[in-house]
Amino acid sequence: MHTLEQLNSGELKGITRLQLSAHLTDFPEAIYDLADSLEILDLSGNQLSELPEDLHRLTRLRVLFCSNNLFTRLPDVLGQCEKLEMIGFKHNKIVEVPARSLPKITRWLILTDNCIEALPECIGELPRLQKLALAGNRLTSLPDSLANCQNLELIRLSANQLTSFPEVLLTLPRLAWLAFSGNPFCAARDTHDEFKTVAYEDVVLHNLLGQGASGMIWQASWRHNPLHFADTVAVKVFKGEVTSDGYPEDELDACLSVGAHDNLVRPLAKIREAACSALVMDLIPSDYVNLGQPPSLASCTRDTFTQGQAFSRAAVDYIIEQMQSLVLHFKQQKVSHGDLYAHNVLINAEGHILFGDFGAASKYANLPEHQQKGIERIEQRSLDFFIEDMLSLVV
Repeated sequence: MHTLEQLNSGELKGITRLQLSAHLTDFPEAIYDLADSLEILDLSGNQLSELPEDLHRLTRLRVLFCSNNLFTRLPDVLGQCEKLEMIGFKHNKIVEVPARSLPKITRWLILTDNCIEALPECIGELPRLQKLALAGNRLTSLPDSLANCQNLELIRLSANQLTSFPEVLLTLPRLAWLAFSGNPFCAARDTHDEFKTVAYEDVVLHNLLGQGASGMIWQASWRHNPLHFADTVAVKVFKGEVTSDGYPEDELDACLSVGAHDNLVRPLAKIREAACSALVMDLIPSDYVNLGQPPSLASCTRDTFTQGQAFSRAAVDYIIEQMQSLVLHFKQQKVSHGDLYAHNVLINAEGHILFGDFGAASKYANLPEHQQKGIERIEQRSLDFFIEDMLSLVV
């Protein structure tokens, strides 16, 4: 994180990435002093509602993040930024996405948690578009022109107002990661009344084990253990608001709907109270580590891996065999995971994997047969990408 003082003093001359969060209400003119080098500009967490009409003076700008601000429309000037390919305006108040606001080279467009009711038809004129995040808006349909986005690989449509499953998605040849839960066309959430329930007061949260878009996972023990679970467990406390993948309630529903599998973290009980929605799970043994790392700005939709990471062919075959078994299990339960990535996989020294994170999962048993088959083809593509990544690590 940088400061206004550093920017105004000239201390940041020559930097390629600027991150500035200082309750800004106006775009700092001193940013133009970095035009010769600046490629990534992050102005998230301010109070901006517009950008200057001459933003295109930042001729090297490739990435712009303006999340958690006060924009009500995507700024027109973005379309004039010749090298701008990654745009993030999550959690603003955006109602309108003007056609001229989208650069033709856009590769990554994040508009999560806004108030957008429609996308412009020109979305189909973005041939490089790979990642499109639209969860938590008010979309009732998608433009037919989206069919022209032949390179689109990831789309998030959860928590919108879509009245039917967008058929256009089934025409996209590379689409592999799809989330659509929490729309009017989706089946109602199950109550899972048969699943065990405990009170929030029964558990004591200790150290934080990890966190994601939908919540935080804590190591926990029992103040009162009425169901005689293990003394130490994990508790995922869900956030109440919409996330980049959708509603936390849909994640909980999908997680409980898929049932048990040897390669899934085992849920033990749910905590359902007005002030807290949470899931009690088996504590993952400490010898499990992440199989992959999340995508980078450069890789966009594809996982990254630690330099030098490698496996034998036999070890990779075992990993692939387990993941194939999981995807078949999801298919049998009519649940699309939507986030089938190595960075959501944990692995131990014996090569056993544990998979989780159902934030992007969507149930589809209520949809017509041809749509079900199409959704399964999309999930199969993500498995194919996973296999491709694993084979690249063989030594």
